[in-house]
Amino acid sequence: MLVYFWGFLYSNYFRFWLKWILRLLTRKCELQRVFDGSGAGARRTLSIEHSLESSKNKVLRNAVHAEEAEVEKCVRDVMKEKKIEQKDTGFKTNLHITLLQISGYKRLYLNVENLRKVPYDSDNEEHEEQLIELWNLLMPHENLKARITKQWCDIGFQGDDPKTDFRGMGLLGLVNLVYFSKHYTDEARQILSRSNHPKLGYSYAIVGINLTEMAYSLLKNGALKSHLYNMVSGLPQMEHFHQFYCYLVYEFDKFWFEEEPESIMHFNQYREKFHEKIKGLLLDCDVILTLQNTKTP
Repeated sequence: MLVYFWGFLYSNYFRFWLKWILRLLTRKCELQRVFDGSGAGARRTLSIEHSLESSKNKVLRNAVHAEEAEVEKCVRDVMKEKKIEQKDTGFKTNLHITLLQISGYKRLYLNVENLRKVPYDSDNEEHEEQLIELWNLLMPHENLKARITKQWCDIGFQGDDPKTDFRGMGLLGLVNLVYFSKHYTDEARQILSRSNHPKLGYSYAIVGINLTEMAYSLLKNGALKSHLYNMVSGLPQMEHFHQFYCYLVYEFDKFWFEEEPESIMHFNQYREKFHEKIKGLLLDCDVILTLQNTKTP
């Protein structure tokens, strides 16, 4: 209760007067002070995002909702409101990049959400081609005997038709699995092999789809902001979401074998423990979680 009361006082009274005093002392607005005091990355972008969202000025508040095409005009409007000369190219460039990161994160979430909403359709030739591609990437020396076959269980699906396993994450689950298998083929085959361990084995494809849900939820609740703001100077793309997914797959496999669960029946317990570990890492404003960084000595 005390914390809430202090937060209310700070946001509604103290913050305004603190900003006013700092402006008198430095002759700079809060946005200028943030840019001057920190380098490019999540720490700076998050501070600017918070400053804009907390502003009593409608122009500044609206800046965090600007679409990519509106960013340039938005930068000019903010500079005009804060009485910053348009010839200040350093401020203009930094704010432009920051707003692209903020708007890009929102756009990335919408793109991921739209892909998640696409149900797997066995009558869609493109969907079927991606599914067959997944098999060929993971099992290059074994041909499928039929489209509906128990062979799918060999790569970790639950039954003889994988389409039923994509219901929760839609096409996003398949796209993630294919991306990892295509761009990190050796690692994907190695993890698939490890998932067949007689004691510590797990269903590779099912766990992969489960990790898609984890990546999606972290993106949705804003937990991926630090990672993406550090990783991308500008607009984050679907590629960056896929790269984070690859990191999760690689790290979960390591985590699973390090933990040595008694049974696959305890999967949800260890999945949540891994989830908490990742959320903890993402609290670091300097974090970048990619498979390339993980594998670099």
